[in-house]
Amino acid sequence: MPSLLASMVSLPAATKTASENPHVLAKLHDHSHKSNVVSRNISFSGLGFFNSQHKPLREIRILGSSNHNEALVDSTAPISDVPLLSCLEAIERLKTSRETQKGKQQFLAMYSSIFGGITTDPAAMVIPIDDHMIHRGHGVFDTAAIMDGYLYELDQHLDRILRSASMAKIELPYDRERIRRILIQTVSASKCRKGSLRYWLSPGPGDFQLSPSGCHQPALYAVVIQDQSPFDSKGIKVITSSVPIKPPQFATVKSVNYLPNVLSRMEAEENGAYAAIWLDGEGLVAEGPNMNVAFVTKDKELLMPNFDNILSGCTAKRVLTLANELVREGKLQGVQVRNVTVDEGKKSNEMMLIGSGVLVRPVIQWDEQVIGDGKEGPVALILLSLIIEDMKSGPPTVRVPVPY
Repeated sequence: MPSLLASMVSLPAATKTASENPHVLAKLHDHSHKSNVVSRNISFSGLGFFNSQHKPLREIRILGSSNHNEALVDSTAPISDVPLLSCLEAIERLKTSRETQKGKQQFLAMYSSIFGGITTDPAAMVIPIDDHMIHRGHGVFDTAAIMDGYLYELDQHLDRILRSASMAKIELPYDRERIRRILIQTVSASKCRKGSLRYWLSPGPGDFQLSPSGCHQPALYAVVIQDQSPFDSKGIKVITSSVPIKPPQFATVKSVNYLPNVLSRMEAEENGAYAAIWLDGEGLVAEGPNMNVAFVTKDKELLMPNFDNILSGCTAKRVLTLANELVREGKLQGVQVRNVTVDEGKKSNEMMLIGSGVLVRPVIQWDEQVIGDGKEGPVALILLSLIIEDMKSGPPTVRVPVPY
């Protein structure tokens, strides 16, 4: 029985069908003898397939038998042309796409300096394709949690994105205070009381060149994300990442260049783990793909790697402050930030990941090494409770009220 030997290609209808063109049949028949497949990349420009009237695209199936005795071109099955949409039609399709792709997170509001306002329609939450952040990865971002109508550590995260922007040579569209007001107003418009606020700074749109010199003005974007998922305290497994860590110049900037981070996380998932731990150039413990790492030593000290060559975690620094309460209570003997070897980390009593997405997540296994007794560590669980309590009732320095 004949078998389908070639993929389908689309091209303008010819003035003649292929079956009426001996030259085309000869070409196709000769190609099928060589490879059994007509490539998607084959050029038909010299075979008389393009007419002067630009007729609609048609589907052409190129068939061949298993014994190579024949080739058949079927141009009778039409396919839909790529439509040319008006602005309103494109927006309607965006709306439909959003409605059919709802997940755990909902996008409640977006601010864009490009259109100079806030929208609550997810279909309008778009960024220009010529924004330097989109096509060159030249942008920085940060996130602040929303808890019970308060923005948690907004000022700490805002200071960090401004440092990142400076290091990435991105000018600011507004001064710090105006950016802060815009972020708070965006959360207010969203009515979100539990979720997160993510925001970006970029050189803005302009052209597709490597240099941002053609960008008209720097841009600020912000999105409010509602996520009702509870924070998880279940112990997880991590592995050592084989994906190279970013050099310090880039690791210390919270940029949108997250390909190494994504590949590291995917590597972990492919190996049945939650995350992969990066080691620095000297083989010392560095960080996770989007979280910091901490340990409780056998001497009951909370130990965290230096921030010199990795991203300075706002949540991690807050945990260090809250941990002093455990020192006063005698549950910890001290708190240290210093170099940590892999052997020291794997032999610790407890290990945990710390970040705005996970808060504090106990680690019970690293590679093949079980951490401590293989159960969620008591200090990690206490620190998780302390950070959640801090988010709900901490001091004004970490909680900014949102005027709904």
